[in-house]
Amino acid sequence: MERIIMHIDVNNAFLSWTAVDLLKQGHKDIRNEYSVIGGDESKRRGVVLSKSTPAKKMGVKSAETIYQARKKCPGLKVYPPNHKLYKEMSNRLFELLSKYTNDVEIVSIDECFLDYGKVKNIYGDEVSFAYKIKDEIYNTLGFTVNVGVANNKLCAKMASDFSKPNKVHTLYMNEIKEKMWPLPIGDLYGIGKSSEIKLKNLKINTIKDLALADSKLLRPYFKNQTDHIINIANGIDDSPVISEESDRTSISTTETLIYDYDDIEEINKELKEISSRLSKELRSKNKYCYTIAIIIKDMYFKTTTRQTKLKNSTNNEDIIYEVSTKLFKDNWNSIPVRLIGIRLDSLTGKNDYQISLFENAEEKIENDKLNKAIDYLKEKYGNNIIK
Repeated sequence: MERIIMHIDVNNAFLSWTAVDLLKQGHKDIRNEYSVIGGDESKRRGVVLSKSTPAKKMGVKSAETIYQARKKCPGLKVYPPNHKLYKEMSNRLFELLSKYTNDVEIVSIDECFLDYGKVKNIYGDEVSFAYKIKDEIYNTLGFTVNVGVANNKLCAKMASDFSKPNKVHTLYMNEIKEKMWPLPIGDLYGIGKSSEIKLKNLKINTIKDLALADSKLLRPYFKNQTDHIINIANGIDDSPVISEESDRTSISTTETLIYDYDDIEEINKELKEISSRLSKELRSKNKYCYTIAIIIKDMYFKTTTRQTKLKNSTNNEDIIYEVSTKLFKDNWNSIPVRLIGIRLDSLTGKNDYQISLFENAEEKIENDKLNKAIDYLKEKYGNNIIK
C-alpha cells in the first residue's frame, strides 16, 4: 500500500475563526482588513497571535508586540482572543475530517495529519480529494486551510507551508530536490533558531547544503542529532500517523498565551486551569496517569519538554498541578513563555495505589468520590458552581 499523508493547516486560525464568528453578527470580514488577534495592550506586553493577509503585507509578524505591529501598520485593528470559540471551531474541523477516516493525528488546535493511503481505494486520487476537503471546509465552516500532500509527515508539513492561503501543494519523494532543497535552511521543519545559526556558521545555507553535508563535519556540533537532521533534509521520515483512537496512552492540553508571560504566578494560574481540564478528562474516561510532562515554548519558539514518573497512578487535579508546577519551576530559564502545556502519559484503567503506613486508604477513596461529584456538578451547572 502506497504511503500518502496529508497535513491540514488552518490559515491564520485565530483571526479566521474570530472573523467567521463576527460575520454572523453582521460585522465586516476582518480577514480583509488590517487586523490582528492580540493580547491586552494596556499591559504593554500584548503580542500578535494571528494576523490578516493585509497586515502581513505591511510587515506585521506573529509573536511581535502590538506596539511594534502598530508602528508598521498605524491603522491596525486589534481583536481579543476567544479560546472557547477556537476550541469549538477546532472540534468542528476535526469532526468533519473524521467522516472520512479515523486515522487523523491532531497536532495542535489548528492542524492535523491524515493517513490517506489507507482510504485511497475508497475516495480516489489524493490531490483531487485534498481539493475536495479544502473546499468542503470553506463551504461548511467558513474558513480556509492549506493542505500538504506527501509520502510522509515531514514532507506533508513542509508542503502545507508553501504559498498560502487556501492552497493544495504536493511534496512527493521525487519532488524533494526541485521543491524543498532550494529553500533556506531555516525553513526546514525541525530546525530551530539555534540550529539554523550553527548551520549558517558552517556555510550550510540551504536545505540542499544540509542534505549533501558530510556527517563528520556536523557531528562535533550536533552530536547524536546529526543523522536525524541530514535525514530530514533528504525528506526521510518514518514516523506514523497516531490517531486518538489508536493512541490512548496519553492526553495533553497546551495554551497559547495572550502575551509572553514572565511572571511565574501567572503561568501557575494557566497550569492550574490545564490541570483541572485534564484531570476531569481522565476521570470521565476512568483513566489514571503514571507520567506527567510539562511543555514550554518560549518567546523565541524554542520548545522544552520535561517529565517525571509517579510512584502511583493518579487522576487527581491537585497532584497533577503540584507536579507540573514543580517541573516548570525546575526547568524554566526565565525567558518569557509563549505557550504552556501539560501532557499525561502511560494512561491506565487501573488505580494500583500503594498506601503507605502514614496514609488513610478510606480518605483517598472518599476524595475520589468527591472529585467525581464535583465534575458532575460543574458539568450540569457550570464551572463556577464550586468555589
